[in-house]
Amino acid sequence: MSNRREFIVQVSLGGGALLAGSAFAQGTMLSETDKQAVTLGYKADTTKVDKTKFPKHTVDQKCSNCVLYQGKASDKAGGCGAFPGKQVAGNGWCSAWAKKA
Repeated sequence: MSNRREFIVQVSLGGGALLAGSAFAQGTMLSETDKQAVTLGYKADTTKVDKTKFPKHTVDQKCSNCVLYQGKASDKAGGCGAFPGKQVAGNGWCSAWAKKA
């Protein structure tokens, strides 16, 4: 049972690394008109988020400080777990935003 658990953890970690690598490898920038981007209210500039649609949004919430962001906080763009194979603007935002610890 322990071997099975270790295997599952290793596969999960390896899969996450592969997804992160593929996001950077493909690297096309996410468009605000992309179907998934529209669904999640993505904006490349956090200051342009519609406050009426997303009243809990604040301008200090950015892709670069989101747990899903796969780049460095200082990067202008990076991969995102919500948008596999695409890069998002570090200064962007979407409704999947969750504060990085």
